[in-house]
Amino acid sequence: YAMLLSLIFLIVLVAAVVGFVFRHEIKTNFESNLNLALRDYNVTADRHSEAVDTIQRTLHCCGVQNYSDWERTEYFTQRGIPRSCCKSQDDCSEEDLKDLSKAKLKVFVDGCFFLVTSTMESKMSVVAGISFGIACFQLVGIILACCLSQYITNNQYEMV
Repeated sequence: YAMLLSLIFLIVLVAAVVGFVFRHEIKTNFESNLNLALRDYNVTADRHSEAVDTIQRTLHCCGVQNYSDWERTEYFTQRGIPRSCCKSQDDCSEEDLKDLSKAKLKVFVDGCFFLVTSTMESKMSVVAGISFGIACFQLVGIILACCLSQYITNNQYEMV
């Protein structure tokens, strides 16, 4: 049991170190995937389009760097900026969303990449604290399992 807990502890430790070391690559990967999701937005009406809409509605952002990122997409040429970027759903018409100068007043202008990464970094201390607490419980479990093993071993020798 102690060996199993030790193995799990080492896996969690390695995952934390890898996540910390490669955090810049994770950001770069996220940015490129967000750009791909914008490019393919609503072409196939898949999970990626729903994820982009959810991010934009939840964080009150639009595009990757800013709202003008939508101008380079196929979706923009057909329908303009998505409605998930609108500050107020009642005040957003399709004509406004097709014109960037009018859309600037009606949609969120900040990009989602910065907001997502800053939100993740602000929550990282909570995640680190919870992970540290779990690791402490695992270490206590490892120590207690070793003590129990030692106690059982000592009692078997006394019985003989």
